[in-house]
Amino acid sequence: MRIQSIETLRLGEVAAVRIRTDDGAEGIGQTSPFGAEITVHVLHTMVAPFFLGKDPWDLEALVSTTLREQYKFPSTFVLRALTGIDTALWDLLGKVTGQPVHKLIGGAYRSSIPVYASSMSRSISPEAEGERLQRLAAEQGFRAAKIRVGSPMGFDVDASAKRTERLIPHIRSVMGDDFDILADANSGFTAPRAIRVGRLLDEHGYFHFEEPCAFDDFDRTAEVAAALDIPVAGGEQDNSLKQFKRMIDERVVDIVQPDVGYIGGISRARQVAIMADIAGIPCTPHSSGNSMLRVFTAHLAASMPACRQYQEWGIEQSGWERVPIYEPMLEVVDGEVAVPTTPGWGVELVPSFVTRADRATSRADGMAVAVGMPR
Repeated sequence: MRIQSIETLRLGEVAAVRIRTDDGAEGIGQTSPFGAEITVHVLHTMVAPFFLGKDPWDLEALVSTTLREQYKFPSTFVLRALTGIDTALWDLLGKVTGQPVHKLIGGAYRSSIPVYASSMSRSISPEAEGERLQRLAAEQGFRAAKIRVGSPMGFDVDASAKRTERLIPHIRSVMGDDFDILADANSGFTAPRAIRVGRLLDEHGYFHFEEPCAFDDFDRTAEVAAALDIPVAGGEQDNSLKQFKRMIDERVVDIVQPDVGYIGGISRARQVAIMADIAGIPCTPHSSGNSMLRVFTAHLAASMPACRQYQEWGIEQSGWERVPIYEPMLEVVDGEVAVPTTPGWGVELVPSFVTRADRATSRADGMAVAVGMPR
């Protein structure tokens, strides 16, 4: 069995990947959203050549070889492209063996995943945020939710005057003491302000405090984590396994959050989850969008012991997140998502997505085929 073709199907900011072998096996995956046009180009020119003609069972060795050969480009776009091929091959191997992916990467530690409703909005008022979280809790049984405080890379500039200080106590008051609440600053604060906000979160019984300081400033993040009782989470933006090892070994964070799409796929994300398990800290992968990345993350969380807390479930429905790419869609029931049990990821591409998408194919025989114009 050899990889014969690698096809991308891009519609706006979402790019699916379909891989076929010379004996007819097929698997589907997806690159990380955002910058999809660049990602697709990188996939065909810088990543696919290392997989074409190779045995798909050498998947993790091929991932390592690709990154070693592309050592001059340790960049996010190479890893976003790699995610598409890695996830398509895991699906292919699952279908060949008749097993769901989580059985191949560790086994079923859990059959359903508790999830938190993840808000992405800083323009929403505290009152409106509370109302929609109450509605989602009633409709889908969420037992936890995450709000946004500060502003991304904000250096203490809030989204609106005193919004953080108004939002934190208000959400606790409307959701009640039995509801778990998380807060995400998206690198929004300096260490002194992050400590003050963290103490306010702790006072109101919040569950974790995510990315309080600039994500690449490990020293400041560690300072905040050491000063607070509330667990500090981070790792969404990081894609170096050595940086994750440092983050875990030095206890820069209390909860580690790799993103399957940013780090290069399941093969590398599960290495972070294993490191977290050995160190005895939770792993809560970042997964905010409405795409197949949700499916990949569910399989990862099902198979990794360290993924023992609530996992992220984005609640926004705007732009590319409204474009259906896979079916059947995962659904939240009583605050949990059932992990697919059919072979591979347990989902397929929506036919209308395939029909509308711009397609490009790299083949082991050296031929390249492109269909459609980038939108």
